[in-house]
Amino acid sequence: MDVRVGDILHMKKPHPCGSTAFTVLRAGMDFKIRCRGCGREVMLPRLKCEKNIKRIERQTPPEP
Repeated sequence: MDVRVGDILHMKKPHPCGSTAFTVLRAGMDFKIRCRGCGREVMLPRLKCEKNIKRIERQTPPEP
């Protein structure tokens, strides 16, 4: 799955604050994501995060 820094991830399960949207801050073996509702930052293993992604929004168009 192609996830880049700056993407907005819409997850299947909501954060405890109720928001399902997260911004990607770091991508690698782990993802560092920030909740767009409350601003809390979370580190998740790549497999767990990719399994829970419903939709990805790109902030910038992909470069050729």
